[in-house]
Amino acid sequence: MLPMIHRRSLLAAPLLSVPLLAPPRPGQAQDGFPSRPITLVVPLSAGGPADVVFRPMGNALQAEWGQPAVLDYRPGAGGTLAMDMAVRARPDGHTLAVCSNSQFSIAPFLFPMPYDNDRSYVPVVLAASAPSFVVINRAVPAATLTEFLDLARRKPDGMSFATAGVGFTSHLATELLMARAGVSMLHVPYRGGAPASQAVLTGEVQMNFMEAAFLTGLLPTGNLRALAVTSATRHPLFPDVPTVSEAGIPGFETGTYWGLVAPAATPAPVLARLRETTQRYFASAAERERLTQAGFLPIAGDTAAFDRIKAEESAKWGRLIRDRNIKVT
Repeated sequence: MLPMIHRRSLLAAPLLSVPLLAPPRPGQAQDGFPSRPITLVVPLSAGGPADVVFRPMGNALQAEWGQPAVLDYRPGAGGTLAMDMAVRARPDGHTLAVCSNSQFSIAPFLFPMPYDNDRSYVPVVLAASAPSFVVINRAVPAATLTEFLDLARRKPDGMSFATAGVGFTSHLATELLMARAGVSMLHVPYRGGAPASQAVLTGEVQMNFMEAAFLTGLLPTGNLRALAVTSATRHPLFPDVPTVSEAGIPGFETGTYWGLVAPAATPAPVLARLRETTQRYFASAAERERLTQAGFLPIAGDTAAFDRIKAEESAKWGRLIRDRNIKVT
């Protein structure tokens, strides 16, 4: 079997192939799909959480369909460059967009949209979500979130925070934290979660919101300190880390939702096959366990779940962007 084509990942999280639940169906070759490699356009640089979620899925698709999956990394403009490339591709199911709420619920409030965020694409699967951890470099003299925020209050804009880029959930989550805590810090955007995590690891910046997929590999270095997690309950992989609510900001909860979308004009039979196969894959016990161990919360959601999350996240982040007067400069 040919390996999946991909660029080098920087993550230490496991990226094992998980087989799908059923062999190829009879008649698959007759309908002509897939007839060539499937491209997954990724809105980030290589080595991010999208690799953890979707690269093993690509391996499984190859095992079932006999075609490789290619991760095509297109960072920039809050992920709208990648989305635009995918939604303008030939709508035959061979080009899909990896996307998160950064693209479908945040970018429309910050960037000129080269495509219609409501009509240019359709959901394939809502794969998983991931809370983030408030992480600081060990050189910062703070042992708790309260101590860090007190330090930031005493030094307005004296602390810097890294993000995966303007308009990504790591950016908006920090904006929400600053709004709730009454602090101001300097934003340093990078081109993806991997370089942002490396920046706080090396001390280029003091803080960022880091997903567990990064934290599991970087925390053992001893250069980082996890202060809190953004989920409503403590993370099973890091039970000693309090929630942000427990750490002093009641009701604070954020996360990143990861999904796949296809061009809106994708034929119904092809779209149905994509949805059935990917939802079945993400619902499998083996895949749910793999994602959980990598720090994600499995979803395997259908179109209704995708649309619900899109609406809820759009209302939440749109309000914050307006209230904070956040703009792309």
